[in-house]
Amino acid sequence: MGMWIGRNRKARVTYGFDDIALVPGTVTINPNEVDTSFQLGSHRIRVPIMASAMDGVVDVRFAIEMGKLGGVAVLNLEGVQTRYKNPEEVLDKIVNVSKEESTHLLQRIYTEPIQEDLIAARVKEIKDAGVLCAVSSIPQRAERFGAIAQEAGADFFVVQSTVSTVRHLSNEYKTLDLAAFCKAMRIPVVIGNCVTYEVTLELMECGMAAVLIGIGPGSACTTRGVLGLGVPQVTATVDCAAARDQYFKQTGRYVPIITDGGMSKGGDICKAFACGADAAMIGSAFARTKEAPGKGFHWGMATPHANLPRGTRIRVGVTGTLKQILFGPAELDDGSQNLVGALATCMGNVGARTVREFQETEIIIAPAIKTEGKVFQTVQGVGMGSK
Repeated sequence: MGMWIGRNRKARVTYGFDDIALVPGTVTINPNEVDTSFQLGSHRIRVPIMASAMDGVVDVRFAIEMGKLGGVAVLNLEGVQTRYKNPEEVLDKIVNVSKEESTHLLQRIYTEPIQEDLIAARVKEIKDAGVLCAVSSIPQRAERFGAIAQEAGADFFVVQSTVSTVRHLSNEYKTLDLAAFCKAMRIPVVIGNCVTYEVTLELMECGMAAVLIGIGPGSACTTRGVLGLGVPQVTATVDCAAARDQYFKQTGRYVPIITDGGMSKGGDICKAFACGADAAMIGSAFARTKEAPGKGFHWGMATPHANLPRGTRIRVGVTGTLKQILFGPAELDDGSQNLVGALATCMGNVGARTVREFQETEIIIAPAIKTEGKVFQTVQGVGMGSK
């Protein structure tokens, strides 16, 4: 596979969401009669679009509202919610600082120590509302924070880093034994992020409940610019879905993959599922909600890194309620609202009753799909021409 890029060196051609399109089916189905839900551990989750563990997106209030609507929002256990008893004051500073000073301010804010009592407190606040609770940390803190969160009643624990592998080597600190960690935890563990067939297969062999797919595609992430790392989400999802299917064939255990990042419109989410995703995780689309703590601002998880920031603060604005973003009614014409409705409608148009059937949809390479016949929209900045 691949094309020559120079003497003795080949490179694969890879694809992102704007490079492909989905082909309508020979049978169509009423969108109200398709099933968009997915299984995570022992829980059947009605909304297959998760909110990512970013401080501008998820706080306790947002997680509760997401849960009441049938979805799951992941709370970052290394964010402002666990470093400050009154995070609203800190969030106001982040929102109001100038663009030039934003990264420096974030670096200072995130040097405040994490208060372990706040981990249990935030989990209990979410659980007291009667909804599912998901929390996350980096691998180095997973054992300690996982135990605290589990004891407090969390339903899912996410171990998330820029690049996740089973064989992480270090002489400076103790590395996390993923297989041992998954076995020790009594709640489902989700691991991320990865983008390749081989790593996905190795991660699944550790016993986790799901794998996050995506390196650098998020709107607030600068990993691809800072490190040059990443695989476009279409190719990454297809490759990792192949690993999931191979693992299922070998073991009989189905481990869902969750495409994480790079999706802000309904069409992107539909393409992710058609490429093999069982669920999607997004940040910027939810950062636009009235319930989001960032008040229209969004910043990457690695933005506060003290030595090498790999994220930035961006302004996405506030366009509607969380319910509108998920279920409508849409008041915007750009596909950024009623995401679940878009998914159900697309599934109906390709003739898929379930997500598993949707994953068999015919896909074509179509770089003109977003521009063909759209000159007026592009010139006027509306619909598919809006940014």
